[in-house]
Amino acid sequence: MLAKRQTNTAVKRRILIIEDEADIANLVQLHLGEVCDEVSIACDGRDGLARATGEDWDLVVLDLRLPGVDGLDICRRLREAKSYTPVLMLTARSTESDRIVGLEIGADDYLTKPFSVRELVARARAIFRRSDALQSNAPASERLFIKAGELAIDATSREVSVAGQPVTLTAREFDLLLHFARHPNVVFTRSQLLDQVWGYGHDGYEHTVNSHINRLRSKIEPDPASPQYVNTVWGVGYRFMARTH
Repeated sequence: MLAKRQTNTAVKRRILIIEDEADIANLVQLHLGEVCDEVSIACDGRDGLARATGEDWDLVVLDLRLPGVDGLDICRRLREAKSYTPVLMLTARSTESDRIVGLEIGADDYLTKPFSVRELVARARAIFRRSDALQSNAPASERLFIKAGELAIDATSREVSVAGQPVTLTAREFDLLLHFARHPNVVFTRSQLLDQVWGYGHDGYEHTVNSHINRLRSKIEPDPASPQYVNTVWGVGYRFMARTH
């Protein structure tokens, strides 16, 4: 199933919805048509996997519980591909463990059913803004590769290594680290990070920043208790220290 709309924007965006509940899929298609040029629906996991990996998409909206192939397997396959496709998961309230696994294997964001269509559109817009920022917010040399001490960040392949050893980050952890690394020594408040990395309002969710930074430190810092890269500025927020030796 496919919906198209005409737009005057230069960037043509395509969204794939993989959802077996027709009412939800049609509702999502209707409202995401406001922010992109083409919205397609796959009604089961096998068709969704084939289309998600066989075509180029700017966003895949992915239900976790699907007939045929489940959403976690589809997300995992997308993250094994060379090109990066953003993923917004749709989950039931009873599947918290699946949400955690989904984020760990690379989903960019999630919404819990039932969800607000306004929030759905806001989160899709935020993902598009982050994707655009990766392409345009820095000189080409910065976009491709950043080195700080033993920490290396490849923005194109979204790969990170420390002392030559690969580090596995979730999609949001990578976005957070890349944002820090592109603005060395700049102090960001939690609210600024929520706005600039998450991309939309999260009133009362400053703890989300804390938990992501703690997990990020556990993966990239030689001693997370005494961080060398992502430092706390007490009473203000955080900053990235670009170590050169």
